[in-house]
Amino acid sequence: MDHRRFLANLPPDARDDLTALADGPALRHLAGHIGLIVLLAAAIAWRVPFWGLLVPVLGIAMAFLFTLQHECTHRTPFRTGWINEWVGHACAVLLAQPFLWFRYFHLAHHRFTNDPENDPELAGEGKPETWAQYLWHVSAIGYWWAKVQVVIGNAFGPLDAPYLPPRTHARIRLEARVLLAVYALAAVALVAMPSAFWIWPGPLLIGFPVLRLYLLAEHAHCPSVANMFANTRTTLTNRTIRFLAWNMPYHAEHHAVPGVPFHKLPALHGFVRTHLGTVEDGYTAFTRDYTAKLATKKASRTNG
Repeated sequence: MDHRRFLANLPPDARDDLTALADGPALRHLAGHIGLIVLLAAAIAWRVPFWGLLVPVLGIAMAFLFTLQHECTHRTPFRTGWINEWVGHACAVLLAQPFLWFRYFHLAHHRFTNDPENDPELAGEGKPETWAQYLWHVSAIGYWWAKVQVVIGNAFGPLDAPYLPPRTHARIRLEARVLLAVYALAAVALVAMPSAFWIWPGPLLIGFPVLRLYLLAEHAHCPSVANMFANTRTTLTNRTIRFLAWNMPYHAEHHAVPGVPFHKLPALHGFVRTHLGTVEDGYTAFTRDYTAKLATKKASRTNG
């Protein structure tokens, strides 16, 4: 059964329950995620023994705010609309990912998931197919350069991406210029207090490759078909990763019914698990399989 038939057969009361929004679960989850970040940042600022070991941990916790911002683009984590917007914009500052721009970029990704001609996630760098591409992808160097281009381009360049409605251009340009002003102030602060680099952005740069490995599992090596149960991968993993990623390892479920808030995705998984076509048993297994294919491709070229 593909995702369209599943949705057509889902009882209305079950659909209503799955898509019901609430503030409480997200506020509690946000308090835990931000509390972890603040605790780690404080320990680093106070230079507790072995504080350097906490830097990548802080970076990973910060990087996974990407999954929260992603949820806010769908307006699903919180029932109260302004909370979704403010949280999304706050994440934008930390991640250098303009929130309004990302909303339309991401909606286009949902509309054209894994379509090589139209999915904006596949434009430019795409998914790595060689070891060199893989190492470059995981390093996130290209990612950060792309984000610099997005922010500066949105602030001063033409807004000609097909997924950006003309009515949004003025707000997207203002958003980018505000971000640039914030970063200019942050640069001045870092010059005055260089040790703050190890609270932000240093940890983020160190921890972001872990997010890149995580995100690769969502669609890489999935077929280019319209069925969300096939073109998107659900990864079965532990509670820690599900917490940091706001339950987005249930990614096929999210793509099939994007109106379901993060805290209802485990329940949705119970409905769809027998229909999923692309499932992986953990991120270690995914990475092992993915890199094995890279090795196979290299061997095939050598033998040829």
